[in-house]
Amino acid sequence: MSVAPAFDESADGRAIADIYDVTVQDLPTGPAVDRLHELAGDGPVLEFGIGTGRLALPLAARGLRVAGIDGSAEMVEVLRAKPGGDRVHVAVGDFATTRVEGEYALVALTLNTVFALPSQEAQVRCFRNAAAHLRPGGRFVVEAWVPDPGAFRDGAALRLLSLGEDAVVAEAARLFPAEQLMRTTKVRLTRDGVRLLPANHRYAWPSELDLMARLAGMEREHRWSDWLGTPFTDDSREHVTVYRRSD
Repeated sequence: MSVAPAFDESADGRAIADIYDVTVQDLPTGPAVDRLHELAGDGPVLEFGIGTGRLALPLAARGLRVAGIDGSAEMVEVLRAKPGGDRVHVAVGDFATTRVEGEYALVALTLNTVFALPSQEAQVRCFRNAAAHLRPGGRFVVEAWVPDPGAFRDGAALRLLSLGEDAVVAEAARLFPAEQLMRTTKVRLTRDGVRLLPANHRYAWPSELDLMARLAGMEREHRWSDWLGTPFTDDSREHVTVYRRSD
């Protein structure tokens, strides 16, 4: 019998902080920053799961006031060591419940980080926390993958994520559908050796996230397949969704 994974919300950051920037260097950071800046206007911006500042630092460089919340002190330490990192206020804590001062034009939760929260209840609290930080008419932006249980055989999957001359990355995953949980371990092979990067996810369908937003007093404004605004369709495997505070 399979046992669903136990969650430690800060464990993922501890495991990957020293190489996190390498693992995300090929992501479409530019389009994400452009879209977030457009949605935020003059700001300010609050990022849940701010990590090492992949999005926060470019937004701050454009003149926006940026703050963040992250569960991993190790990730935040990397952020603060970067140029401009000392100007971004970051609270270390659970972004489903941690509050920071001020009202924000935009709260961002990107790169599937909503699924790092261990339960539906925690995700609902996260949406409420986002709404509590928004000024009237403010926006909450969520980037996440669309669950695809059909990609698993007997509850397990193994896939190649990237293949290059300097590194090969594969991912092993096991599904626990009764509670919508997934345990993954990325295997990164380089000339320096093998690195295992474990993570747990509590996945949710886009419609479930929409309901969480409504419970928090927000309505869906946009849903795209990517940061460029490509229409979301039945074949979309990822989504960028914008919710707006109703009052």
